[in-house]
Amino acid sequence: MNIGLIGPGDIGAVIVKKLRDAGYPVKMANSKGPDSLRELAAKTGAIPVSVEEVVQDVDILFLVLPQKAFPVLPKGLLNKAKKETIVIDVGNYYPWRDGRIDEIESGLTESAWVEKQIRRPVFKVLNSIVAKALAGAGRPTGSRDRVALPISGDNPKAKEIVAQLIDRIGFDSVDAGTIAESWRQQPGSPVYCINPTKEELQQLLKNVDRSSLVTNREKSTKAHRAVENEDYQTQVNAHRSVHNEKMKQ
Repeated sequence: MNIGLIGPGDIGAVIVKKLRDAGYPVKMANSKGPDSLRELAAKTGAIPVSVEEVVQDVDILFLVLPQKAFPVLPKGLLNKAKKETIVIDVGNYYPWRDGRIDEIESGLTESAWVEKQIRRPVFKVLNSIVAKALAGAGRPTGSRDRVALPISGDNPKAKEIVAQLIDRIGFDSVDAGTIAESWRQQPGSPVYCINPTKEELQQLLKNVDRSSLVTNREKSTKAHRAVENEDYQTQVNAHRSVHNEKMKQ
């Protein structure tokens, strides 16, 4: 299975390393060009290419991008991809970084907005874990403390393929529904960046209050910034603290 990835920044670089450690061939691209990725290529064995090249002849394409980056992608970029390529949206919407996006503010899910920008269906996964946890919290299949990640998407068969990949890089997964329902794993959700077990995630996904997402997103951002240089468990605890009272109920 060949994989492409656009956006090997903080979490994107971790995804590249996890995929390479699991044995997947990976090519990667960013807006600065292949030369800027030589160091990461040397560390991981991933192949740096242009943005136009990275979408071609891959089975899975990861988009690890902030919302503000989508309007400046080359027009028709995904036309160069195979029709059956599974596209994964790893991004999250933060107005302080991306600027206000009226469609999202009016209720369109973040990944549904991404679909409109690239004119392809997407799956949402890996958006709800901090980079340090993605790098260090993976566990073998069957481990009692294995972290689970939500997957949203509209194609059940492709979702199974994504779940198998997530398992290979050290995590359980839970089907979180369709892209229209993917607000349940957006920033501000009680499942966001808390490293839940599979059982915990299944329960939390049933009880997400959509009306509290914006308020809790701001609280989570503030909590994370206070511990952004700490270890991942400290970061996870900070995110959990935003929802502690609700989670105890």
